[in-house]
Amino acid sequence: MATITFYEKPGCKGNLRQKTLLAAAGHTVQAKSLKAESWTADRLLQFLGQLPVADWFNRAAPAIKSGEIVPETLGFEDALHLLLGNPLLIRRPLMEVGEERLVGFDVALVDAWLGLNNVELPEGNIEACVHGPEGHGSCGSHAHEHEEAEHACGGSH
Repeated sequence: MATITFYEKPGCKGNLRQKTLLAAAGHTVQAKSLKAESWTADRLLQFLGQLPVADWFNRAAPAIKSGEIVPETLGFEDALHLLLGNPLLIRRPLMEVGEERLVGFDVALVDAWLGLNNVELPEGNIEACVHGPEGHGSCGSHAHEHEEAEHACGGSH
């Protein structure tokens, strides 16, 4: 089984579901805060570099959902600058095992990469943002009134 460095938004229920699934499959998950990490362009591109620029972004981020940021219209440099300035815009989770990296939580890709060992999958989209009846604040953000980006909870949308 693998030891996975898992970059997440702490308190995000979607990321919790993903980590739980990995652990149930026998993997060791070492969670790190995406926001607290000191990202550099080179380091971030180790994860994102093979993807189209538009696929770098967390589709649940309020600025993207509102249309304030339209990833499909961004060039490489502008997109990278936005992500480095606000890591909660980054599609997540970012996962790393040794020198191999994966962005988002596509079940088929994760299974092919690490093996999910026939673990029963939860209902619904494992990448989707998961909120309770009270809405976005249930992602574990206590400062959601002050930081709009804190609302962006889910995986790769």
